[in-house]
Amino acid sequence: MSSPQSVAIVGGGMGGFSTAHELRRRGYEGPISILDPYGTPYDRPPLSKEYFLQERSAEEIHLIKEDWYAENNVEVVPQKAVSIHPHEGVVVAEDGTKIPGEVIVLATGGVARKLHIPGNDLDTVLQLRTKEDSDKLREAIAGGKRLTIIGAGLIGAEVASSALKHGATVTLIDPAETPLIPAVGETLAKRLHGMHADKGITVVQGIPLEIFVDENGTNVRVESGKTYASDVVLVGIGIIPLTDLAEDAGLEEDNGTLVDEAQRTTHPNVYAVGDSSRTRLHDGTLLRRAEHWEHAMNTGKTAAAAILGQDLPVHSAPWFWSDRHGVHVEGVGTMWTEHGETVIREVDGVPAAAFRLNENGELVGCAAIDDALAVRAARRIIDKKIPVDPAQLADPSINLKKLAK
Repeated sequence: MSSPQSVAIVGGGMGGFSTAHELRRRGYEGPISILDPYGTPYDRPPLSKEYFLQERSAEEIHLIKEDWYAENNVEVVPQKAVSIHPHEGVVVAEDGTKIPGEVIVLATGGVARKLHIPGNDLDTVLQLRTKEDSDKLREAIAGGKRLTIIGAGLIGAEVASSALKHGATVTLIDPAETPLIPAVGETLAKRLHGMHADKGITVVQGIPLEIFVDENGTNVRVESGKTYASDVVLVGIGIIPLTDLAEDAGLEEDNGTLVDEAQRTTHPNVYAVGDSSRTRLHDGTLLRRAEHWEHAMNTGKTAAAAILGQDLPVHSAPWFWSDRHGVHVEGVGTMWTEHGETVIREVDGVPAAAFRLNENGELVGCAAIDDALAVRAARRIIDKKIPVDPAQLADPSINLKKLAK
């Protein structure tokens, strides 16, 4: 199908917006609708950082200026989609409105994963997924309140750092001794995790068993028997992909709506992008579902090209970033392989970058703290399969940009 009569996109996150934007960029002139109960698409990474800290307003985190939608004939429908009907070419909104979509794109994202322990539904147990969640959390810790965060991954670490700036007293609980090893490697993960205690955060390794309220506040009890009292608890343990619309429509799913390498689901007129999609290769191999900002953007671009019958874009090695305690972290590729070695580059005796080489000596991953240029160079090396000498990767006097040529 080179030019569908209409495209309906369910979900206004980066994946959904990217699909609409790319369709217009590639010359599609038919009607496009984006259904999202939260209205105008906005960026989510600032919810734990700049927006949470009130350094950027709600309007400033919009993915594009609002007049772009009218100028490009993209209708934003502030409604939740309750069903999709690909054979009829419609999406049904919560108010009963039928939105035309000869092609339907599912960009439904996910919902914050909950702890299945007693007390997980208390009013003082919060999550962070939307602007409203960010507003609620900011208000809850105002005035120097006590915050316990369960989950020390990217979101948990970012909120812990930001909450300190709001004057909160923070406790950070995670089952792992050193979170983020798969993302940045053990050496950098230890340095990053150690920053929390250095900033005065109480860091706890433990599995939460119960959340309860008493005269001390909202308490989290871990498997050791210790309890940690606070005024509010934030649970940041990942997301569950929203696949109910896909399942109801008979599409295949397995921890995500299954798609091929063109983002096409098991119905030829339905595509899925972003956090809720999971790629199944032509040989049946299921890839790990990704939840990063750039992945959502890239899958939207791929879907747009496929919808129009155009050549699919070729994307670089996957990339992510995060911020905590005044440092910027970036990673590209994969820092975990079953066999291989990790090379550490130190600056003034402090680990600054990590490189992962596979068993063939090829660079497959890189992570760095406050060195975006190193990650950019590593990405080019990975994409171009440029041979590298591990000794040069470890040497801080070697300009990585030269190795990437």
